Amino acid sequence: MRQVRLGASGVTCGALGLGCMGMSEFYGPQDDAESRKTLERALELGITLFDTSDMYGRGHNERLVGGLAKSRRDKLVIASKFGVVRDPNGPSGSLYDRDYDNSPAYMRRCLEASLQRLGTDYIDLYYIHRLDPKTPIEDSVGAMAEMVKAGKIRGIGLSEVSVDILERAAKVHPIAALQSEYSLFVRDVEREILPACRRLDIAFVPYSPLGRGFLTGAITSRDKLDSSDLRVNAGHFQDGNLDRNLQLLDRVRAVAAAHKATLGQIALAWLFGQGDDIAPIPGTKRIKYLEENVGSVDVHLTAEEIRSISDVLDPSLVAGSRNWVAPEHQAKG
Repeated sequence: MRQVRLGASGVTCGALGLGCMGMSEFYGPQDDAESRKTLERALELGITLFDTSDMYGRGHNERLVGGLAKSRRDKLVIASKFGVVRDPNGPSGSLYDRDYDNSPAYMRRCLEASLQRLGTDYIDLYYIHRLDPKTPIEDSVGAMAEMVKAGKIRGIGLSEVSVDILERAAKVHPIAALQSEYSLFVRDVEREILPACRRLDIAFVPYSPLGRGFLTGAITSRDKLDSSDLRVNAGHFQDGNLDRNLQLLDRVRAVAAAHKATLGQIALAWLFGQGDDIAPIPGTKRIKYLEENVGSVDVHLTAEEIRSISDVLDPSLVAGSRNWVAPEHQAKG
């Protein structure tokens, strides 16, 4: 698998990573046995970047990834995150019980707890998960830089930040990677964020590269989603939006057929075509979908196909926003 260099950190990873969040919550019921098999299979298939966070399952997800790392730590590039504070008594799978803390003291506590759950003495890529407006980015990154010197972090990452924050952070310490949502459906980062990353030598890690599963074409009705699946609250999946967006996917089926590929593989191949500094992390807890995603590395789109797909799936044509919609604000059918 092609390797992606994570800025100046000295860390490299495979061009396709694995987002592990859904193994713990947010995307239907947990199945730890199946998740462990999927993690093992990912490593067999050449995936090295495993993306987790202290907030996923309130530590459960890091323990899962830590189980994979036992006796094979050198084969994994582990990415974890801090900064989102969840109510310990809040409901599982809820997005609405959170606060933010990027203070140096909180970072140090979170890092030590993550290291323990992961069963390791260092994390390859440690992200600020979401910005805390109370803490200057210089303070947060400065404290993380101390952890790099201490050998507890190899690379510093940021998630969903502006160009201004990215530039301020990079003046304190080189930033290895920026993680933000990026897919055929969500392309805001193309205007300013991606050019800034390239100017500052920062790798880009797209999360939800399959549009939260929508770009696979497998989700044809909200009725197919479990009640605990947060996609029932996503703007693209709201009443009326889903049918309109499904019609857009029909426009790339011919490209998929020409490559003997699935729609999801075309969506990932399109991302690979955006640059050698991009490492998407599609999430899954099922071996079937993992193997399909890995197949995308062998799909090579021409420049003309990339332009054509970009045009026919222009985000201006997409119905609904990428944001989650709280149940009390959803449109009623």
